Amino acid sequence: MIVFLTAFLVLLLIGAPISIAIGAGATAGCIALGYPLQIVGQKMVTGVDSYLLIAVPLFIFAGNLMNEGKITTKIFDFAKNLVGWIPGGLGHANIVASIIFAGMSGSAAADAGGLGVIEMKAMRDNGYDDEFSASVTSASSVIGPIFPPSIPLIIYGSVASVSVAKLFMGGVIPGLLMGLALMILVFFFAVKRGYERTAFSLKALAESFKGSILSLVTPFIILAGFTTGWITPTEASCIAVVYSLVIAALVYRSIGLKDFIRCAKDSAVGAANTLFIIGTSTLFTYVMVKEGISREIANFILGISSNTAVILLIINIILLILGMFMEPGAILTLMLPVLVPIAQGIGLDLVHFGVIMVLNLMIGQVTPPFGVCLFIISDLAHLRLEILYKGILPFLIPLLVTLMMCTYIPGIVTWLPNVLLGA
Repeated sequence: MIVFLTAFLVLLLIGAPISIAIGAGATAGCIALGYPLQIVGQKMVTGVDSYLLIAVPLFIFAGNLMNEGKITTKIFDFAKNLVGWIPGGLGHANIVASIIFAGMSGSAAADAGGLGVIEMKAMRDNGYDDEFSASVTSASSVIGPIFPPSIPLIIYGSVASVSVAKLFMGGVIPGLLMGLALMILVFFFAVKRGYERTAFSLKALAESFKGSILSLVTPFIILAGFTTGWITPTEASCIAVVYSLVIAALVYRSIGLKDFIRCAKDSAVGAANTLFIIGTSTLFTYVMVKEGISREIANFILGISSNTAVILLIINIILLILGMFMEPGAILTLMLPVLVPIAQGIGLDLVHFGVIMVLNLMIGQVTPPFGVCLFIISDLAHLRLEILYKGILPFLIPLLVTLMMCTYIPGIVTWLPNVLLGA
């Protein structure tokens, strides 16, 4: 076990990719513990051998098609005309566009890398300082994996054997609350700093709505399919890909064969990375469970306190810290065997627990110093990381407030799935 954990930590500390650190650590552990080497291949294949996980590469592909096909531009134009009249209008449009795009891609990285470019350019051209623009874009990008569809929630549902449809419905209200909380903060900054607002024009709103209507109905098609039981998450991801391709190639005519091939390659690389992490994490988790490490960690957490509120706070802190350093898919696969028994032991609804777990990990993605989305936005905005670190701190407050509300008021998460899909 010393070899197992030391190999993992050393590789992580020297900067090896997280998937390599996990896989090599687990393999070294298997050899040191005398496990047959067939276990390595078997567990890695078992980890990704899931019909549900087919949705992961397809939602990544859908997000890339939307970005390449300029669908995100139309979404931002509509959001700008919808809320641009509020003080700090483009900041609010940034957040609203992220909520809409969240209903299509389910990825924070896709939001940051696609919408982020459009949003930050528009804000920069209209007199917003780079620190504020990049911070709003970073904070709003984490709504993507909370509001359905959500790639991390698909992974959670697959590993924890929880209804993904219920998890998706459970993310609707928290996603909207995150957006509202961020908009309140943007309004405060806009009034304080005198940021502009645009005059409201019903004609411009109607024209932008007409131009983006095909994009805007995508989330409703997906949500309607879940609530009626007509489609599964995997089928929804297929629909998202086909629908995005039809809109971009045939309606807007903004994507050609070369663009399609590039999107397919980028999506294949992104999906391979995510699924390889899940595979190596499954092997790592197998060793942890078989050697009793998971049980010891769970006993340690439960030994600190028997109070449910305190246990939830400890779990939140652990997940926030892990989310700063590791990829969400890896954390979910590694930690679920530890945390799900704890959640069941204190009587938590696993849909509620899944949403707050993913919410923690997403906030970690924009928390200095190692939040992944901060690196993406810093690169896109050509902004030094230390400036972005300073700018993002106030935006963590509304996100953490939303997290605490969802943690200690379970109905925020469970009410909608219970109403639409049954308890």
